[in-house]
Amino acid sequence: MDIVRHTDRNLALELVRVTEAAALAASRWMGLGKKNEADGAAVEAMRKAFDTVAIDGTVVIGEGEMDEAPMLFIGEKVGAGGPAMDIAVDPLEGTTLTAKGGPNAMAVVALAEHGNFLHAPDIYMEKIAVGGGLPDGVVGLEEAVGKNLRELAKARKCEVRDLVACILDRDRHKELVAKTREAGARIMLISDGDVAGVIATAQAQSGVDIYMGSGGAPEGVLAAAALRCIGGQMQGRLMFEDEKQISRAREMGVMDPNHVYTVSEMARGDVVFAATGVTSGAMLRGVRWFGKGATTHSMVMRSKSGTVRYVEAHHNFATKTWVQV
Repeated sequence: MDIVRHTDRNLALELVRVTEAAALAASRWMGLGKKNEADGAAVEAMRKAFDTVAIDGTVVIGEGEMDEAPMLFIGEKVGAGGPAMDIAVDPLEGTTLTAKGGPNAMAVVALAEHGNFLHAPDIYMEKIAVGGGLPDGVVGLEEAVGKNLRELAKARKCEVRDLVACILDRDRHKELVAKTREAGARIMLISDGDVAGVIATAQAQSGVDIYMGSGGAPEGVLAAAALRCIGGQMQGRLMFEDEKQISRAREMGVMDPNHVYTVSEMARGDVVFAATGVTSGAMLRGVRWFGKGATTHSMVMRSKSGTVRYVEAHHNFATKTWVQV
């Protein structure tokens, strides 16, 4: 079955309405220092918005296990009925960013036919990503940092010092940062939001050439879904802490704990990706409130066509609610 029959422009717009609802709810908590409340508001709004979408959806990347999350948990059914689809969600990518009023927080959803997303457990994933238009395998997780940067510079016909590497600002990345500086590349350290960090490698205006480091595995799948739509290379390897995590991953279909996943292994088939800005950043503008309304800025893209659409919506809450966005 071709997803094209179902995920037409109308369904793509429905996904945007889902991310809009989450972004609007989360934005009310911007800068208030309450990341859990912001996340909870986004989750609840997104879950309600899914009730209007004409799919038989199953959450495969979500807020955690059923006993850990009240809604949008792994395995939860969403949608108003229709074709069977797998759903990957991050109702608020950048909870701390929202709590502090920082840039690049957004609400994210990806959709594919059943069985086409990697069922990644909620653990860390080692990641490396670059944009499109480069030779296959130009960088890889198995290679040294310096070699990756030299090969990327060679492919881009520039010097290593011309490159910018995006890395999460974490203690666990001290060695990675040191090796990147030793190789001569410049660094953009980000406090949160590695989905946006990966996507930035595929956007020329971002100034980011490569993403490196470890972050959440669910976010890795969402980032791979985005790259499937706009082009780019990414590798990911799950990082297990104990045998319990490995056993749980095997229950979810991960047979080889050391496997290095490519973009097309993490997000297969025809993929639709949608995101709405909560706070403004290089990719999307944040929610702006006015009187009884608000404006939102979203993007929706699809791997089948490679089309990227930006949607600016003006919401009038005198006549509708957030769920009706």
